[in-house]
Amino acid sequence: MLSRVLGLVRDMVFAASFGAGGSQDAFVIAFKIPNFLRRLFAEGAFNQAFVPVLTEYRQAEGDASVAKLVRAVQIYLAAVVGGVTLVAVLAAPVIAWLFAPGFHDDGAKLAEVGRFLRLTFPYLWFISLTALSTSVLNSYGKFGAPALTPVILNLCLIASALFLTPLFQVPQTGLAIGVLVAGLLQWLFLWPSLLRTGVWSLSPRYQPHPGVAKIFKLMLPGLFGVSVSQINLLLDTVLASLLVDGSVSWLYYSDRLTELPLGVIGVAIATVLLPRLSALHVSDDSDRFERTLAWAMRIVLLIGLPAMAALIILPDVLLTLLFQYNQFTPEDVIQSASSLAAYAVGLPAFMLIKILAPAFFSRQDTKTPVKIGIQAMFWNMLFNLLLIYPLGHVGLALATSLSAWLNAGLLAWSLRRSGLFPSLPLWMKTLLRIVFACLVMSLLLLYLKNIAWLQMPGDILGRARVVACLVFAGAGSYMLALLVARLGFSELKHP
Repeated sequence: MLSRVLGLVRDMVFAASFGAGGSQDAFVIAFKIPNFLRRLFAEGAFNQAFVPVLTEYRQAEGDASVAKLVRAVQIYLAAVVGGVTLVAVLAAPVIAWLFAPGFHDDGAKLAEVGRFLRLTFPYLWFISLTALSTSVLNSYGKFGAPALTPVILNLCLIASALFLTPLFQVPQTGLAIGVLVAGLLQWLFLWPSLLRTGVWSLSPRYQPHPGVAKIFKLMLPGLFGVSVSQINLLLDTVLASLLVDGSVSWLYYSDRLTELPLGVIGVAIATVLLPRLSALHVSDDSDRFERTLAWAMRIVLLIGLPAMAALIILPDVLLTLLFQYNQFTPEDVIQSASSLAAYAVGLPAFMLIKILAPAFFSRQDTKTPVKIGIQAMFWNMLFNLLLIYPLGHVGLALATSLSAWLNAGLLAWSLRRSGLFPSLPLWMKTLLRIVFACLVMSLLLLYLKNIAWLQMPGDILGRARVVACLVFAGAGSYMLALLVARLGFSELKHP
Protein backbone atom coordinates (compact mmCIF):
# COMPACT_ATOMS: atom_id res chain seq x y z
CA MET A 1 0.00 0.00 0.00
CA LEU A 2 2.80 2.40 0.89
CA SER A 3 4.50 1.65 -2.43
CA ARG A 4 1.35 2.29 -4.46
CA VAL A 5 0.48 5.48 -2.61
CA LEU A 6 4.00 6.80 -3.17
CA GLY A 7 3.63 5.75 -6.80
CA LEU A 8 0.61 8.03 -7.06
CA VAL A 9 2.56 10.84 -5.42
CA ARG A 10 5.36 10.25 -7.93
CA ASP A 11 2.96 10.49 -10.85
CA MET A 12 1.35 13.62 -9.40
CA VAL A 13 4.80 15.21 -9.37
CA PHE A 14 5.42 14.03 -12.94
CA ALA A 15 2.08 15.38 -14.18
CA ALA A 16 2.48 18.77 -12.50
CA SER A 17 6.11 19.16 -13.56
CA PHE A 18 6.09 17.74 -17.08
CA GLY A 19 2.47 17.24 -18.20
CA ALA A 20 1.89 14.98 -21.22
CA GLY A 21 3.63 14.80 -24.58
CA GLY A 22 7.08 15.89 -25.74
CA SER A 23 10.06 14.66 -23.74
CA GLN A 24 7.74 13.09 -21.16
CA ASP A 25 6.44 10.68 -23.80
CA ALA A 26 10.07 9.79 -24.58
CA PHE A 27 10.86 9.12 -20.91
CA VAL A 28 7.70 7.03 -20.42
CA ILE A 29 8.79 4.70 -23.24
CA ALA A 30 12.40 4.53 -21.99
CA PHE A 31 11.13 3.74 -18.48
CA LYS A 32 8.48 1.25 -19.58
CA ILE A 33 10.83 -1.08 -21.44
CA PRO A 34 13.10 -2.02 -18.47
CA ASN A 35 10.12 -1.68 -16.10
CA PHE A 36 8.23 -4.21 -18.21
CA LEU A 37 11.19 -6.58 -17.93
CA ARG A 38 11.27 -5.94 -14.17
CA ARG A 39 7.71 -7.19 -13.90
CA LEU A 40 8.61 -10.11 -16.10
CA PHE A 41 11.29 -11.13 -13.57
CA ALA A 42 10.29 -9.69 -10.20
CA GLU A 43 6.58 -10.45 -10.35
CA GLY A 44 6.55 -12.95 -13.19
CA ALA A 45 8.37 -15.82 -14.76
CA PHE A 46 11.51 -15.98 -12.63
CA ASN A 47 9.62 -15.99 -9.34
CA GLN A 48 7.09 -18.51 -10.67
CA ALA A 49 9.84 -20.91 -11.77
CA PHE A 50 12.30 -20.39 -8.91
CA VAL A 51 10.03 -20.67 -5.85
CA PRO A 52 8.56 -24.15 -6.59
CA VAL A 53 12.01 -25.59 -7.35
CA LEU A 54 13.57 -24.00 -4.25
CA THR A 55 10.67 -25.33 -2.14
CA GLU A 56 11.17 -28.82 -3.56
CA TYR A 57 14.92 -28.92 -2.80
CA ARG A 58 14.46 -27.34 0.61
CA GLN A 59 12.01 -30.04 1.70
CA ALA A 60 13.99 -32.87 0.11
CA GLU A 61 17.63 -31.90 0.82
CA GLY A 62 17.64 -29.03 3.32
CA ASP A 63 19.21 -25.56 3.46
CA ALA A 64 22.68 -26.67 2.35
CA SER A 65 21.31 -27.65 -1.05
CA VAL A 66 19.31 -24.41 -1.23
CA ALA A 67 22.47 -22.36 -0.58
CA LYS A 68 24.24 -24.06 -3.51
CA LEU A 69 21.18 -23.53 -5.71
CA VAL A 70 20.90 -19.82 -4.85
CA ARG A 71 24.61 -19.21 -5.48
CA ALA A 72 24.53 -20.98 -8.84
CA VAL A 73 21.37 -19.20 -10.00
CA GLN A 74 22.78 -15.84 -8.90
CA ILE A 75 25.91 -16.31 -11.05
CA TYR A 76 23.92 -17.46 -14.08
CA LEU A 77 21.34 -14.70 -13.75
CA ALA A 78 23.93 -11.96 -13.31
CA ALA A 79 25.83 -13.15 -16.40
CA VAL A 80 22.80 -13.56 -18.68
CA VAL A 81 21.04 -10.33 -17.71
CA GLY A 82 24.36 -8.50 -17.69
CA GLY A 83 24.92 -9.52 -21.30
CA VAL A 84 21.40 -8.45 -22.29
CA THR A 85 21.88 -5.11 -20.53
CA LEU A 86 25.20 -4.43 -22.24
CA VAL A 87 23.74 -5.17 -25.68
CA ALA A 88 20.71 -2.99 -24.95
CA VAL A 89 22.84 -0.04 -23.84
CA LEU A 90 24.98 -0.27 -26.97
CA ALA A 91 21.93 -0.73 -29.21
CA ALA A 92 19.73 1.86 -27.47
CA PRO A 93 18.98 3.82 -30.69
CA VAL A 94 17.83 0.61 -32.40
CA ILE A 95 15.58 -0.32 -29.46
CA ALA A 96 14.15 3.20 -29.49
CA TRP A 97 13.45 2.86 -33.21
CA LEU A 98 11.65 -0.48 -32.63
CA PHE A 99 9.52 0.53 -29.65
CA ALA A 100 8.66 4.09 -30.71
CA PRO A 101 7.69 3.80 -34.37
CA GLY A 102 5.49 6.87 -34.07
CA PHE A 103 8.57 9.01 -33.35
CA HIS A 104 10.37 8.14 -36.60
CA ASP A 105 9.41 11.50 -38.08
CA ASP A 106 10.60 13.35 -34.98
CA GLY A 107 14.35 12.75 -34.85
CA ALA A 108 14.88 14.74 -31.65
CA LYS A 109 12.22 12.83 -29.74
CA LEU A 110 13.48 9.48 -31.00
CA ALA A 111 17.04 10.40 -29.99
CA GLU A 112 15.79 11.28 -26.50
CA VAL A 113 14.31 7.79 -26.10
CA GLY A 114 17.71 6.30 -26.97
CA ARG A 115 19.58 8.57 -24.54
CA PHE A 116 17.13 7.82 -21.73
CA LEU A 117 17.36 4.06 -22.43
CA ARG A 118 21.13 4.12 -21.88
CA LEU A 119 20.44 5.37 -18.35
CA THR A 120 17.35 3.31 -17.50
CA PHE A 121 18.25 -0.10 -18.95
CA PRO A 122 21.02 -0.98 -16.42
CA TYR A 123 18.19 -0.86 -13.88
CA LEU A 124 17.24 -4.29 -15.24
CA TRP A 125 20.49 -5.88 -14.00
CA PHE A 126 20.02 -4.66 -10.46
CA ILE A 127 16.32 -5.46 -10.34
CA SER A 128 16.88 -9.00 -11.66
CA LEU A 129 19.20 -9.69 -8.71
CA THR A 130 16.59 -8.06 -6.50
CA ALA A 131 14.03 -10.49 -7.96
CA LEU A 132 16.23 -13.44 -6.99
CA SER A 133 16.61 -12.02 -3.49
CA THR A 134 12.86 -11.49 -3.23
CA SER A 135 12.11 -15.07 -4.27
CA VAL A 136 14.51 -16.46 -1.67
CA LEU A 137 12.98 -14.34 1.09
CA ASN A 138 9.41 -15.21 0.06
CA SER A 139 10.26 -18.92 0.12
CA TYR A 140 11.40 -18.49 3.72
CA GLY A 141 8.19 -16.68 4.68
CA LYS A 142 9.77 -13.21 4.77
CA PHE A 143 7.55 -10.78 2.84
CA GLY A 144 8.12 -7.40 4.54
CA ALA A 145 11.50 -6.32 3.16
CA PRO A 146 10.76 -7.41 -0.45
CA ALA A 147 7.44 -5.58 -0.36
CA LEU A 148 9.23 -2.36 0.62
CA THR A 149 11.68 -2.33 -2.28
CA PRO A 150 9.27 -0.55 -4.71
CA VAL A 151 9.03 2.22 -2.12
CA ILE A 152 12.70 2.94 -2.78
CA LEU A 153 12.04 3.31 -6.51
CA ASN A 154 9.24 5.79 -5.93
CA LEU A 155 11.24 7.82 -3.40
CA CYS A 156 14.19 8.01 -5.81
CA LEU A 157 12.01 9.18 -8.68
CA ILE A 158 10.23 11.78 -6.55
CA ALA A 159 13.58 13.11 -5.32
CA SER A 160 14.95 13.10 -8.86
CA ALA A 161 11.94 15.02 -10.18
CA LEU A 162 12.31 17.67 -7.48
CA PHE A 163 16.08 18.05 -7.24
CA LEU A 164 17.85 16.48 -10.24
CA THR A 165 15.70 17.52 -13.20
CA PRO A 166 16.41 21.28 -12.83
CA LEU A 167 20.13 20.52 -13.41
CA PHE A 168 19.62 19.27 -16.98
CA GLN A 169 18.64 20.96 -20.21
CA VAL A 170 16.22 18.07 -20.81
CA PRO A 171 14.71 17.62 -17.31
CA GLN A 172 13.73 13.98 -17.83
CA THR A 173 17.44 13.09 -17.90
CA GLY A 174 17.33 13.48 -14.11
CA LEU A 175 14.44 11.03 -13.94
CA ALA A 176 16.40 8.45 -15.95
CA ILE A 177 19.34 8.76 -13.53
CA GLY A 178 16.91 8.30 -10.64
CA VAL A 179 15.74 4.97 -12.12
CA LEU A 180 19.33 3.68 -12.25
CA VAL A 181 20.11 4.74 -8.67
CA ALA A 182 16.87 3.14 -7.45
CA GLY A 183 17.85 -0.25 -8.90
CA LEU A 184 21.12 -0.30 -6.97
CA LEU A 185 19.49 0.80 -3.70
CA GLN A 186 16.71 -1.79 -3.97
CA TRP A 187 19.23 -4.62 -4.24
CA LEU A 188 21.40 -3.35 -1.38
CA PHE A 189 18.33 -2.92 0.84
CA LEU A 190 17.67 -6.70 0.84
CA TRP A 191 21.18 -7.81 1.81
CA PRO A 192 20.66 -7.82 5.62
CA SER A 193 17.46 -9.92 5.35
CA LEU A 194 19.15 -12.31 2.90
CA LEU A 195 22.16 -12.87 5.15
CA ARG A 196 19.86 -13.82 8.01
CA THR A 197 18.40 -16.71 5.98
CA GLY A 198 21.81 -18.41 5.96
CA VAL A 199 21.44 -19.54 2.34
CA TRP A 200 22.76 -16.44 0.52
CA SER A 201 26.19 -14.92 0.11
CA LEU A 202 28.09 -12.76 -2.37
CA SER A 203 30.69 -15.47 -2.90
CA PRO A 204 31.63 -15.85 -6.59
CA ARG A 205 32.51 -19.53 -6.02
CA TYR A 206 30.39 -21.62 -8.39
CA GLN A 207 29.12 -25.10 -7.60
CA PRO A 208 26.89 -26.87 -10.15
CA HIS A 209 23.37 -27.71 -9.05
CA PRO A 210 20.73 -29.73 -10.98
CA GLY A 211 18.04 -27.25 -9.96
CA VAL A 212 19.52 -24.50 -12.16
CA ALA A 213 18.64 -26.23 -15.43
CA LYS A 214 15.21 -27.05 -14.05
CA ILE A 215 14.54 -23.42 -13.13
CA PHE A 216 15.57 -22.00 -16.49
CA LYS A 217 13.66 -24.72 -18.33
CA LEU A 218 10.51 -23.70 -16.43
CA MET A 219 11.31 -20.01 -16.71
CA LEU A 220 11.69 -19.65 -20.47
CA PRO A 221 8.07 -20.44 -21.40
CA GLY A 222 6.90 -18.67 -18.25
CA LEU A 223 8.52 -15.46 -19.48
CA PHE A 224 5.66 -15.25 -21.93
CA GLY A 225 2.83 -17.03 -20.17
CA VAL A 226 2.67 -15.13 -16.89
CA SER A 227 3.33 -11.70 -18.41
CA VAL A 228 0.86 -11.48 -21.27
CA SER A 229 -0.99 -8.57 -19.69
CA GLN A 230 2.29 -6.66 -19.33
CA ILE A 231 3.26 -7.43 -22.93
CA ASN A 232 -0.14 -6.13 -24.01
CA LEU A 233 0.42 -2.91 -22.08
CA LEU A 234 3.83 -2.50 -23.71
CA LEU A 235 2.26 -3.02 -27.13
CA ASP A 236 -0.27 -0.33 -26.24
CA THR A 237 2.63 2.06 -25.69
CA VAL A 238 4.24 1.15 -29.02
CA LEU A 239 0.97 1.69 -30.91
CA ALA A 240 0.18 4.84 -28.93
CA SER A 241 3.39 6.40 -30.26
CA LEU A 242 1.67 6.34 -33.67
CA LEU A 243 -1.23 8.45 -32.38
CA VAL A 244 -1.47 12.13 -31.47
CA ASP A 245 1.12 13.68 -29.17
CA GLY A 246 0.30 12.89 -25.53
CA SER A 247 -1.29 9.48 -26.16
CA VAL A 248 1.63 7.62 -24.55
CA SER A 249 1.37 9.73 -21.39
CA TRP A 250 -2.44 9.48 -21.25
CA LEU A 251 -2.20 5.69 -21.26
CA TYR A 252 0.59 5.82 -18.68
CA TYR A 253 -1.37 7.92 -16.18
CA SER A 254 -4.56 5.89 -16.58
CA ASP A 255 -2.67 2.61 -16.22
CA ARG A 256 -1.05 3.90 -13.04
CA LEU A 257 -4.41 4.23 -11.29
CA THR A 258 -5.37 0.64 -12.10
CA GLU A 259 -2.03 -0.40 -10.63
CA LEU A 260 -3.13 0.62 -7.11
CA PRO A 261 -5.66 -2.19 -6.45
CA LEU A 262 -3.74 -4.58 -8.70
CA GLY A 263 -0.50 -4.05 -6.81
CA VAL A 264 -1.92 -3.89 -3.30
CA ILE A 265 -4.15 -6.97 -3.59
CA GLY A 266 -3.41 -8.90 -6.79
CA VAL A 267 0.38 -8.96 -6.62
CA ALA A 268 0.44 -9.24 -2.81
CA ILE A 269 -1.82 -12.30 -2.71
CA ALA A 270 0.03 -13.90 -5.64
CA THR A 271 3.33 -13.41 -3.80
CA VAL A 272 2.05 -15.23 -0.72
CA LEU A 273 0.04 -17.77 -2.73
CA LEU A 274 2.83 -19.33 -4.81
CA PRO A 275 4.98 -20.68 -1.92
CA ARG A 276 1.82 -21.94 -0.22
CA LEU A 277 0.47 -23.75 -3.29
CA SER A 278 3.93 -25.15 -4.04
CA ALA A 279 4.15 -26.68 -0.55
CA LEU A 280 0.61 -28.12 -0.84
CA HIS A 281 1.47 -29.66 -4.21
CA VAL A 282 4.64 -31.25 -2.83
CA SER A 283 2.63 -32.70 0.08
CA ASP A 284 -0.11 -33.85 -2.34
CA ASP A 285 -2.90 -32.10 -0.40
CA SER A 286 -5.31 -31.42 -3.28
CA ASP A 287 -8.24 -30.50 -1.01
CA ARG A 288 -6.37 -27.65 0.71
CA PHE A 289 -4.87 -26.66 -2.64
CA GLU A 290 -8.37 -26.11 -4.03
CA ARG A 291 -9.64 -24.31 -0.92
CA THR A 292 -6.57 -22.05 -0.80
CA LEU A 293 -7.10 -21.07 -4.44
CA ALA A 294 -10.79 -20.41 -3.75
CA TRP A 295 -9.84 -18.15 -0.81
CA ALA A 296 -7.55 -16.13 -3.09
CA MET A 297 -10.34 -15.78 -5.66
CA ARG A 298 -12.77 -14.52 -3.03
CA ILE A 299 -10.32 -11.88 -1.78
CA VAL A 300 -9.53 -10.72 -5.32
CA LEU A 301 -13.20 -10.43 -6.26
CA LEU A 302 -13.98 -8.63 -3.00
CA ILE A 303 -11.55 -5.85 -3.93
CA GLY A 304 -11.39 -6.07 -7.73
CA LEU A 305 -15.08 -5.73 -8.58
CA PRO A 306 -15.81 -2.56 -6.53
CA ALA A 307 -12.50 -1.06 -7.68
CA MET A 308 -13.56 -1.67 -11.29
CA ALA A 309 -16.94 -0.03 -10.68
CA ALA A 310 -15.42 3.00 -8.94
CA LEU A 311 -12.80 3.58 -11.66
CA ILE A 312 -15.44 3.35 -14.40
CA ILE A 313 -17.74 5.83 -12.64
CA LEU A 314 -15.17 8.28 -11.21
CA PRO A 315 -12.17 8.39 -13.59
CA ASP A 316 -12.37 12.12 -14.31
CA VAL A 317 -12.92 12.98 -10.64
CA LEU A 318 -9.88 11.00 -9.48
CA LEU A 319 -7.62 12.27 -12.26
CA THR A 320 -8.62 15.88 -11.60
CA LEU A 321 -7.67 15.53 -7.94
CA LEU A 322 -4.40 13.73 -8.56
CA PHE A 323 -2.98 15.22 -11.73
CA GLN A 324 -4.70 18.39 -13.01
CA TYR A 325 -2.10 20.95 -11.95
CA ASN A 326 0.35 23.19 -13.80
CA GLN A 327 1.35 21.34 -17.01
CA PHE A 328 -1.45 18.73 -16.86
CA THR A 329 -4.47 20.31 -18.59
CA PRO A 330 -8.24 19.62 -18.41
CA GLU A 331 -7.94 18.06 -21.88
CA ASP A 332 -5.31 15.67 -20.52
CA VAL A 333 -7.78 14.71 -17.77
CA ILE A 334 -10.55 14.01 -20.29
CA GLN A 335 -8.31 11.85 -22.49
CA SER A 336 -6.76 9.96 -19.56
CA ALA A 337 -10.16 9.38 -17.95
CA SER A 338 -11.46 7.64 -21.06
CA SER A 339 -8.57 5.18 -21.17
CA LEU A 340 -8.73 4.69 -17.38
CA ALA A 341 -12.34 3.55 -17.62
CA ALA A 342 -11.35 1.17 -20.43
CA TYR A 343 -8.49 -0.31 -18.38
CA ALA A 344 -10.81 -0.62 -15.38
CA VAL A 345 -13.06 -2.99 -17.33
CA GLY A 346 -10.26 -5.55 -17.20
CA LEU A 347 -9.06 -4.91 -13.64
CA PRO A 348 -10.68 -8.02 -12.05
CA ALA A 349 -9.27 -10.11 -14.90
CA PHE A 350 -5.74 -8.72 -14.36
CA MET A 351 -6.06 -9.68 -10.69
CA LEU A 352 -7.44 -13.15 -11.39
CA ILE A 353 -4.55 -13.88 -13.77
CA LYS A 354 -2.15 -13.07 -10.93
CA ILE A 355 -3.65 -15.83 -8.77
CA LEU A 356 -4.66 -18.42 -11.38
CA ALA A 357 -1.23 -18.56 -13.02
CA PRO A 358 0.51 -19.63 -9.75
CA ALA A 359 -1.83 -22.64 -9.62
CA PHE A 360 -0.01 -23.91 -12.71
CA PHE A 361 3.48 -22.79 -11.77
CA SER A 362 3.25 -24.33 -8.29
CA ARG A 363 2.89 -27.68 -10.11
CA GLN A 364 5.84 -26.76 -12.37
CA ASP A 365 3.50 -26.52 -15.36
CA THR A 366 4.61 -23.57 -17.49
CA LYS A 367 3.41 -24.86 -20.85
CA THR A 368 -0.33 -24.39 -20.26
CA PRO A 369 -0.15 -20.67 -19.38
CA VAL A 370 2.09 -20.15 -22.41
CA LYS A 371 -0.43 -21.70 -24.78
CA ILE A 372 -3.18 -19.59 -23.24
CA GLY A 373 -0.94 -16.52 -23.36
CA ILE A 374 -0.33 -16.95 -27.08
CA GLN A 375 -4.08 -17.03 -27.71
CA ALA A 376 -4.65 -13.93 -25.56
CA MET A 377 -1.79 -12.15 -27.33
CA PHE A 378 -3.30 -12.88 -30.73
CA TRP A 379 -6.70 -11.61 -29.70
CA ASN A 380 -5.23 -8.50 -28.11
CA MET A 381 -3.55 -7.55 -31.38
CA LEU A 382 -6.77 -8.22 -33.27
CA PHE A 383 -8.75 -6.08 -30.81
CA ASN A 384 -6.09 -3.36 -31.14
CA LEU A 385 -6.47 -3.27 -34.91
CA LEU A 386 -10.26 -3.21 -34.67
CA LEU A 387 -10.49 -0.54 -31.97
CA ILE A 388 -7.54 1.82 -32.51
CA TYR A 389 -9.10 3.50 -35.56
CA PRO A 390 -12.52 4.41 -34.05
CA LEU A 391 -11.35 4.92 -30.44
CA GLY A 392 -7.66 5.90 -30.61
CA HIS A 393 -5.73 5.35 -27.39
CA VAL A 394 -8.96 4.33 -25.60
CA GLY A 395 -9.29 1.44 -28.05
CA LEU A 396 -5.83 0.21 -27.07
CA ALA A 397 -6.79 0.20 -23.39
CA LEU A 398 -10.08 -1.58 -24.09
CA ALA A 399 -8.33 -4.21 -26.21
CA THR A 400 -5.98 -4.97 -23.33
CA SER A 401 -8.93 -5.41 -20.96
CA LEU A 402 -10.81 -7.72 -23.33
CA SER A 403 -7.76 -9.91 -23.87
CA ALA A 404 -7.19 -10.06 -20.09
CA TRP A 405 -10.69 -11.46 -19.57
CA LEU A 406 -10.03 -14.02 -22.28
CA ASN A 407 -6.74 -14.96 -20.61
CA ALA A 408 -8.33 -15.34 -17.16
CA GLY A 409 -11.23 -17.34 -18.57
CA LEU A 410 -8.98 -19.79 -20.39
CA LEU A 411 -6.79 -20.25 -17.29
CA ALA A 412 -9.90 -21.02 -15.21
CA TRP A 413 -11.23 -23.43 -17.85
CA SER A 414 -7.93 -25.28 -18.01
CA LEU A 415 -7.79 -25.63 -14.23
CA ARG A 416 -11.33 -26.93 -14.23
CA ARG A 417 -10.45 -29.59 -16.81
CA SER A 418 -7.55 -30.64 -14.57
CA GLY A 419 -9.87 -30.89 -11.56
CA LEU A 420 -8.07 -28.08 -9.71
CA PHE A 421 -10.45 -25.15 -10.16
CA PRO A 422 -12.46 -24.49 -6.99
CA SER A 423 -15.99 -25.88 -7.07
CA LEU A 424 -18.91 -23.42 -7.26
CA PRO A 425 -19.94 -23.70 -3.57
CA LEU A 426 -16.49 -22.39 -2.58
CA TRP A 427 -16.89 -19.02 -4.36
CA MET A 428 -20.23 -18.49 -6.15
CA LYS A 429 -22.24 -17.34 -3.12
CA THR A 430 -19.52 -14.87 -2.25
CA LEU A 431 -19.49 -13.56 -5.83
CA LEU A 432 -23.27 -12.98 -5.83
CA ARG A 433 -23.05 -11.04 -2.56
CA ILE A 434 -20.19 -8.92 -3.92
CA VAL A 435 -22.09 -8.15 -7.15
CA PHE A 436 -25.12 -7.03 -5.13
CA ALA A 437 -22.95 -4.75 -2.98
CA CYS A 438 -21.25 -3.31 -6.09
CA LEU A 439 -24.62 -2.43 -7.62
CA VAL A 440 -25.65 -0.59 -4.46
CA MET A 441 -22.35 1.30 -4.35
CA SER A 442 -22.48 2.16 -8.05
CA LEU A 443 -25.97 3.64 -7.89
CA LEU A 444 -24.97 5.82 -4.95
CA LEU A 445 -21.75 6.99 -6.63
CA LEU A 446 -23.58 7.87 -9.85
CA TYR A 447 -26.04 9.99 -7.88
CA LEU A 448 -23.40 11.70 -5.74
CA LYS A 449 -21.01 12.31 -8.65
CA ASN A 450 -23.58 14.45 -10.46
CA ILE A 451 -23.90 16.60 -7.38
CA ALA A 452 -20.22 16.70 -6.41
CA TRP A 453 -18.85 17.25 -9.90
CA LEU A 454 -20.87 20.43 -10.38
CA GLN A 455 -19.19 21.80 -7.26
CA MET A 456 -15.62 20.55 -7.88
CA PRO A 457 -13.38 23.33 -6.49
CA GLY A 458 -10.19 24.55 -8.13
CA ASP A 459 -7.95 24.19 -5.07
CA ILE A 460 -6.42 20.87 -4.01
CA LEU A 461 -7.95 20.83 -0.51
CA GLY A 462 -11.42 21.46 -1.91
CA ARG A 463 -10.98 18.72 -4.50
CA ALA A 464 -9.69 16.35 -1.82
CA ARG A 465 -12.78 16.98 0.31
CA VAL A 466 -15.11 16.18 -2.59
CA VAL A 467 -13.23 13.01 -3.54
CA ALA A 468 -12.97 11.93 0.11
CA CYS A 469 -16.74 12.24 0.47
CA LEU A 470 -17.25 10.12 -2.64
CA VAL A 471 -14.73 7.50 -1.50
CA PHE A 472 -16.14 7.22 2.01
CA ALA A 473 -19.70 7.11 0.70
CA GLY A 474 -18.78 4.40 -1.81
CA ALA A 475 -16.78 2.31 0.65
CA GLY A 476 -19.42 2.72 3.37
CA SER A 477 -22.31 1.72 1.11
CA TYR A 478 -20.32 -1.24 -0.19
CA MET A 479 -19.53 -2.59 3.27
CA LEU A 480 -23.08 -1.99 4.48
CA ALA A 481 -24.47 -3.84 1.47
CA LEU A 482 -22.10 -6.74 2.19
CA LEU A 483 -23.46 -6.91 5.74
CA VAL A 484 -27.03 -6.89 4.43
CA ALA A 485 -26.07 -9.67 2.02
CA ARG A 486 -24.61 -11.58 5.01
CA LEU A 487 -21.04 -11.93 3.81
CA GLY A 488 -19.42 -13.84 6.65
CA PHE A 489 -15.89 -13.51 8.02
CA SER A 490 -15.45 -17.24 7.47
CA GLU A 491 -15.64 -16.65 3.70
CA LEU A 492 -12.56 -14.40 3.88
CA LYS A 493 -10.53 -16.45 6.33
CA HIS A 494 -7.58 -18.43 5.01
CA PRO A 495 -8.41 -22.17 5.04
